[in-house]
Amino acid sequence: MFLAAFLVSCSASPEAGSDRKPAASEQPAKVADAADGAEPAAAEPAAAEPEAQEPLPTPVEKVRDAFATLQATLGDTCTPGNCDYFLGRVNDELTGLDEAMKADPKGPGHFKQPLAWMSALQETLGDDTSTANLEKHRSELIGVRDKINTWMQDHPDDYR
Repeated sequence: MFLAAFLVSCSASPEAGSDRKPAASEQPAKVADAADGAEPAAAEPAAAEPEAQEPLPTPVEKVRDAFATLQATLGDTCTPGNCDYFLGRVNDELTGLDEAMKADPKGPGHFKQPLAWMSALQETLGDDTSTANLEKHRSELIGVRDKINTWMQDHPDDYR
């Protein structure tokens, strides 16, 4: 019963002799303008097109988090059927750690040695991150991972 009374009171039109002005929510919508393709008035702020905004930059992973995911590869090896995944993952984790170290508040100078190792590896790999190229440079890839692991173990304040 209450719902029916509410609906009737909401849909009732204002009385003919009333001095009351309709509320903004009671104003008729300009549906006809949109339906016939007419442009909305430029004075309407809601109709203004938003300025094109540059996408927000993706936050860079913290060194400790990037190092943790690199450490997760320490127990893995290149086995038949898994080698492409393993080598690709090690390369991806090293790339993420490289970005994290460069963005760290301590500055890239703090991570001079590991960044040099990763830079030399990237120079060796070039733009070719195919399984064949990663397999060709497997010893360098794993060697850099292991050297960084040892370096980080000597710098516990960087990952705790």
